Amino acid sequence: MLNGHVIALGISGSISAYKAADLASKLTQAGADVDVLMTGAATRFITPLTLRSITRRPVFIDMFDPASELAEEHVEIARRATAVVVAPASASTIARLARGAATDVVSLTVLATLAPVLLAPAMDGQMWEAAATQANIETLRERGYVVVGPDEGRLASGRMGLGRLVDTETLLGALKQTLGRDGDFAGRRLVVSAGGTREPLDPVRYISNYSSGKMGYALAEAARDRGAAVTLVSTVTERPCPYGVRLVPVETVADMREAVLTACDGADALIMAAAVSDYRPAERAVRKVKKGPEEKLLALEKNDDFLLEIGGAIIKVGFAAETDDLLANARVKLDAKGLHLIAANDLTAEGSGFATDTNQLTIIDKAGEVEEVPLLSKYDAANRLLDRVAPLFDS
Repeated sequence: MLNGHVIALGISGSISAYKAADLASKLTQAGADVDVLMTGAATRFITPLTLRSITRRPVFIDMFDPASELAEEHVEIARRATAVVVAPASASTIARLARGAATDVVSLTVLATLAPVLLAPAMDGQMWEAAATQANIETLRERGYVVVGPDEGRLASGRMGLGRLVDTETLLGALKQTLGRDGDFAGRRLVVSAGGTREPLDPVRYISNYSSGKMGYALAEAARDRGAAVTLVSTVTERPCPYGVRLVPVETVADMREAVLTACDGADALIMAAAVSDYRPAERAVRKVKKGPEEKLLALEKNDDFLLEIGGAIIKVGFAAETDDLLANARVKLDAKGLHLIAANDLTAEGSGFATDTNQLTIIDKAGEVEEVPLLSKYDAANRLLDRVAPLFDS
């Protein structure tokens, strides 16, 4: 997603400046060219050498540097940047940007750029809550700046409050969403389900499956990066919700049915990546079932397939995780559930089972055409599936 982009990373004077090194590293690893800009105060917290070593590119500090190869550093950097990220953005830097003052290389570059600008505030809680700071933030939001954070937690002062710099993954998510807002899914509303449902036996036990939710989360993230407004209906998982995605937490099939049906109202597409339980216990014990000498037989009853309740013009995409007869079983599901596409994966194939970071898909459409997607990261596999969804919007 970030490969080939030129990101201008502005660092201002904040104790959180050391975290910018991790952001610069992650951006560089993702294939972006990172131009680091530092205010004089920022160099008191982290050295330019650190950032230059990470990005393997010059670090810009002095807007009047006679040794620079650029005629006007701020204009050249602003012109070539596909996005400008100021992280951390101190209260002073935010105030300068709101006034349009250009007194350092960071504010100069922001003032000169036509690229989207993301600000990640970091300061003491009282400074963040100050009326002047809030007015400045509102002014910048009205101008189209994307403000990410701050988070709440322990501050440098030792107090608890709102003012912490958001983590690197959140910033990367916000950047990807911003860069992709004019993508081929712009203006589209997608609903994605993820994880394995849980059907309780008693207050401490449940029936479930091995689904980790990774594929569904990858689909939500990829759709967000292509401009979609995404609702993620997810069961319990340890994964954080992707930035900018609306999360609806559920547990049972009944929970998921209600959440999916509600979210699909007005949506353009539904992608059911969740592993939905086919059966549930016929009876749920109110108290913990104790172990006894006798064997216990568990009676199950079938869960209804709520996919059949979703009609209208919405595009429906399903998944088929199989251990035998992959194509035959997937085709049966495709027809029975009234799907436009189904993505089948062989759980016995290496790297394609539950909880893996990769997946190998076989995509089948209503006409019976089959596309084999090789083993890829789940994010890349998600994009291959979305490539097949995109043309269906116009048809």
